[in-house]
Amino acid sequence: MRFGLFVPQGWRHDLLNIDPAQHWEVMNGIAQHADSNELWESIWVYDHFHTVPVPSDQATHEAWSLMSGFGAATKRVRLGQMCTCMSYRNPAYLAKVATTADIISGGRVEMGIGGGWYEHEWRAYGYGFPEIGERLGRLREGVEIMKQAWTTGTATLDGEYYKVDGALFYPQPLQKPGIPFWISGGGEKVTLKIAAQYAQYTNFAGDPEGFARKSEILKRHCDKLGTDFDAITRSANYNVIIGDDQADIDAQLDALEQRVRPFLGEKTDGFIAEYRSGGALAVGTPEQIVERLKAQADAGLGYAIFYFPSAAYSLDAVERFESEVLPHLA
Repeated sequence: MRFGLFVPQGWRHDLLNIDPAQHWEVMNGIAQHADSNELWESIWVYDHFHTVPVPSDQATHEAWSLMSGFGAATKRVRLGQMCTCMSYRNPAYLAKVATTADIISGGRVEMGIGGGWYEHEWRAYGYGFPEIGERLGRLREGVEIMKQAWTTGTATLDGEYYKVDGALFYPQPLQKPGIPFWISGGGEKVTLKIAAQYAQYTNFAGDPEGFARKSEILKRHCDKLGTDFDAITRSANYNVIIGDDQADIDAQLDALEQRVRPFLGEKTDGFIAEYRSGGALAVGTPEQIVERLKAQADAGLGYAIFYFPSAAYSLDAVERFESEVLPHLA
């Protein structure tokens, strides 16, 4: 199994009470930490503009600006977004942005891409909120444009949603044959079919039942399209609370609840419930987490990306995870 680390950027109310003037120092410090530990293959941010689960006036830093910043500041670790919303940027423009970040980083960018879902954010920024069929149609056409751009240096598509005519893309990405695609989302009829056609990586449900179902459907799409299911690395994301015992875990969750409740109000209970659900495989003692994730690895999970809600305030949980969990899964 390979590992990625989410860098807090504010979207999940994870930079609360930190002066915005210090945000880059905090985020870059976590990126530097991951860069120095080879157990971490990649660092990740979310592509969102408004906080979740409720929009607030708290910080949410823009993903692709961070890609270039991290690309310049780090030396080894790969750089991903979970996941870029296709309709937030014209795909030809996005291909250019990603190429520039790839060159700045020395060829370390991943392209996490999906159809998008956060309705409040869409409407607030003037994108409307089209039906899911259109959002996924835009995803398919956008991925095709980016693939052409990165493999041929030009792109032409007379699509239903996007039209490009001989758009030029020079310089090319340093990675050949282009920046790797992470097609994110578990939509069974369309998203996983797009993944079967274009993806080097997928990212969908991380719980045992959901992961097994999505994997089976992805394989069916690959079989129908004649693509290699085994060549696609399947990934999932996990929230981490690591403790000595349940009392320790509960104390950490209580501290998290106290930090976010003034901003989330009645949504706080649902926010905390994500860490208590049966799918919270990385909440527990080191031994519990290792056991659960080993079972997922046996089921085909090749890449796990971990989110630590306390990372902006302390790296203690990250460092414990590095010493007591990751070596048993690598």
